[in-house]
Amino acid sequence: MNKGEIMNKNTMIRGTILLTSATFFSKFLGMIYTIPFESLVGATGGKLYGLAYGPYTIFISLSTIGIPLAVSKFVAKYNSLGDYQTSHRMYKLALRLMMVTGVLSFLALFIGAKWLAGIYIPDNSEGITVEDVAMVIRMVSFALIIIPPMSITRGFFQGHQSMGPTAISQVIEQIVRISFLLISVYIVINVFKGSITTAVGFATFSAFIGAAASAVVLVWYWRKRQRHLNKYIDNQSIVSVPMTNQELFKELLSYAGPFVFVGLAIPLYQQIDAITFMRTLANLDYSQAVIDNSFSTINLYGHKLIMIPITLATGMSLSALPTLTKSYVDRNRDLLFRQINQSLQIIMLLILPAVIGMSLLSTEIWGAFYSVNEYTPLNADLLSWYAPVALFFALFTVSSSILQGINQQRFAIYSLVLGLVLKSILNVPLLNWLGPTGAVVATGLASFATVAANLWCIKTAINFSLKQLFKRTLLMSIFSGLMAIAVIVMKYIVNFFVTYQDGRLANIFILLITVTAGAGVYLLLSYHSTLIERVVGSRIRFLDRIFNR
Repeated sequence: MNKGEIMNKNTMIRGTILLTSATFFSKFLGMIYTIPFESLVGATGGKLYGLAYGPYTIFISLSTIGIPLAVSKFVAKYNSLGDYQTSHRMYKLALRLMMVTGVLSFLALFIGAKWLAGIYIPDNSEGITVEDVAMVIRMVSFALIIIPPMSITRGFFQGHQSMGPTAISQVIEQIVRISFLLISVYIVINVFKGSITTAVGFATFSAFIGAAASAVVLVWYWRKRQRHLNKYIDNQSIVSVPMTNQELFKELLSYAGPFVFVGLAIPLYQQIDAITFMRTLANLDYSQAVIDNSFSTINLYGHKLIMIPITLATGMSLSALPTLTKSYVDRNRDLLFRQINQSLQIIMLLILPAVIGMSLLSTEIWGAFYSVNEYTPLNADLLSWYAPVALFFALFTVSSSILQGINQQRFAIYSLVLGLVLKSILNVPLLNWLGPTGAVVATGLASFATVAANLWCIKTAINFSLKQLFKRTLLMSIFSGLMAIAVIVMKYIVNFFVTYQDGRLANIFILLITVTAGAGVYLLLSYHSTLIERVVGSRIRFLDRIFNR
């Protein structure tokens, strides 16, 4: 491996660690806030919140039309060619476009809120009304004005392999958003004795407040680094390729299209649930309380829990794309294959044991984060089924990013369409057969199909061998199985003294004991077999000190 390859690899790892850490911290905050939020608004408020955030997330993807990550790829490509002027020019054009699409999306969601609410709420529904859902959708729509241009700036920095602005702005956005959310909800309910609908409306409006804070951070970074970025243009060694605005947008949109669909994957699965879940279960004579608890688990409370391992994949895909693109453009086949293998194997190494552990300890996890009540077994059972789906979501995110890096972005669309078709076909029959669990099973089968399709395309497009991935995944599965045995045995022993029914502190205690035992077994086996070293590509110094190696 030459010096340039080592630097590229180190850049990828540093960027991955920084962005993954920031994204993980942001998602962790996004999970933690649901604990007090759930105690304030309950399952009904969670259901209302989830119904509002579904269309909002879709409109975010449509308003940005995949351009932020496409700009990241575009900038990385032209910087690699030495044409910094073209990448800088594209950023300015894309920024103007995002300002326009953000305003248009805000108007569309704000005006169409009542129509969307009518789709979600069946005529025989109890509790939440169409007007309630429409109000919270309108409140969250204001964030669409800021987020598209903000996201473009993040993409530009990432294209320069500068992950700091994105990382810091993400963290600030989340801290400000959650602070406003919890304070406003508490004041509405406990001070002004307002309704849950009003409280949830302010909770969704927090997206606008957080986005505004993030935008301020990015403007500060831009002013601080503008002189440094301009030096690239001034010292450019090649003559800039004369491209019209139309040609620039044509190339950018060719990258952007698949990013839209990748970002829409989870929200679209949730929208299928939002349309079919309540109607199907109501026709099966499920109680409104069971419907509300099940839907809020799948769309908000349980979903936040499984997003923690998915976050690892998100950080990986965002930071890996520019370096993958550069290796592909430079036709450095060996480095490209190593980067692809590393991206996929790190996801398997970290997320496979995490989702298995989450499934086994779903009751204790739910009891530790949320209240223990008569619906805890129902919610925990849904979480145990939902946890493995996180692995497929993560692999879909990373494999789609790889496809975009090797100019196979169109296939990411085809695989997602395959998943959505399967979800649409399977959802109602599985809901009728398995009840609320059927929606989770349908999502799992659909997301597995998208991952299998993506891996097949990567293999055939660049003649990439999946042999090493499968061999190491088998070893990880064996270690995860041994870890599972340790968790089950330890849980069995601990349950002689305390159970999940003893309250939140008891569940935290059970988790501390069982997770420590399980993680210790998995880490010990992975370290001494040199699996971690082979996957990461280097020795892990702090593990060497722990195991005295």
